[in-house]
Amino acid sequence: MFDIRKAYAARFDTLTAIAQMVEKDLQTSLADLPHIDRISARPKSIESFIRKATKEEHGRPKYDDPINQIQDQVGARIITFYLEDVEKITEQVLRYNRKIEERDVVPDSEKEFGYFGKHFILILNKELKPPSFDPDLTPSVFELQIKTLFQHAFSEGSHDLAYKPIVPLSKEQHRKVAFTAAQAWGGDKIFQELYDELFTTPSAQP
Repeated sequence: MFDIRKAYAARFDTLTAIAQMVEKDLQTSLADLPHIDRISARPKSIESFIRKATKEEHGRPKYDDPINQIQDQVGARIITFYLEDVEKITEQVLRYNRKIEERDVVPDSEKEFGYFGKHFILILNKELKPPSFDPDLTPSVFELQIKTLFQHAFSEGSHDLAYKPIVPLSKEQHRKVAFTAAQAWGGDKIFQELYDELFTTPSAQP
């Protein structure tokens, strides 16, 4: 019987090495852009991979070949200060990387507040797959998320509280989560407006 845990554990060291190279590659290609708080990459943990690999939809396994189907075994993040920088970073990233998927993650309704972020599945450049690496243990793609500081803070803070709670949330608790999401959304808007007023309006120019 195929042991998914053993199979993923066998490639974990390779994924770790690739994540380090992806992080350095992104840092190099984005070195000239301002307002980037951090760039990081890491392999998906074994436990997180197993949880995803064994998910079910409509009573059936979601993945029939998780080792080859799950695309975020290496995940990278770019955190930036302001909303307008997300598109600038996107343009630069796509100069050096080919995408197979791009999506803006937003709440289902414009009347709702929740997680916002820009997600990509990018092809792993050949220079990030040294010949010494076993091709059977090396993924062909990695996931990249680009977020503002406020989007990142809400995502990290609410992950275990709202999306993987140990007990179902009450209506009041759902409202609290929605309130923090609205605050993060508002913070992004205000910071962008302040930046524009201070640095990009004619009166702000020297």
